[in-house]
Amino acid sequence: MTTANTTAAKPRTNKHIIGMLFFIGSEIFFFLTLLSSYAYLSGAFGNLPRSSLAVPRTLIFSLFLWASSLTIWIAERNFHRRRFGAYRGWMVITILLGLTFLTGQGIEYTELFRKGIALNYDVFSSAFFTLTGFHGLHVVTGLIMLSSLTGMSFAGKLGPENESAVVSLSYYWHFVDAVWIAVFCVAYLIFI
Repeated sequence: MTTANTTAAKPRTNKHIIGMLFFIGSEIFFFLTLLSSYAYLSGAFGNLPRSSLAVPRTLIFSLFLWASSLTIWIAERNFHRRRFGAYRGWMVITILLGLTFLTGQGIEYTELFRKGIALNYDVFSSAFFTLTGFHGLHVVTGLIMLSSLTGMSFAGKLGPENESAVVSLSYYWHFVDAVWIAVFCVAYLIFI
C-alpha cells in the first residue's frame, strides 16, 4: 500500500467543525463565569422578588427550545441522507421553536419592566438580565445562522459540500440548548 492510499483511507478532520468546537469551548467558560457571578450575587445582593419570575411559563417556553435540539438533530440526519426537502422542513420547525422561546423571553422581560425591574434595578437583577440576555443573544445568533442555511437550501445552494456548516451549526444549537438547562436551573430554580 502506498503512502497516498494510506493517507486517503484515514478520515480527515474538518477544520470548520474543530473551529466551532473551540468556539463552543470558549463560550462554556464565558457562561460558567456568568453563572458563577449570578450565584454569588444572588447570595450577596439577591432581592429580586421570587414572584417576579413566571417559572411555570418560562419552563413551557424552555421546552420549545429544548425540543429544537431534537428537530435540528433530525434535520441534520436528513441532510446526511441527502433528503434535502425533509432537512428544510425540520430546519423551519427548529427556527419556529427558537422564535417561540425568544417570544417567551420577550414577554418575561416586558412584564419585569412593567414591575419596575430592569437592568439597573439592583446588582442582582443586573446579573439576571446579563445572564439571560446573553443567552438570548446566542439564540438570536443561532437563528440567523439557521435561517441562512435554510434559505440557502431553499435556493438550491446547499449541498453535500456544505456538510461541515450543517454539522457545526448543529453543534452550536445543541450548545445553546444545553446552556439554557444550566441557566434555567440556576436562575429560575436554585437562586431565586
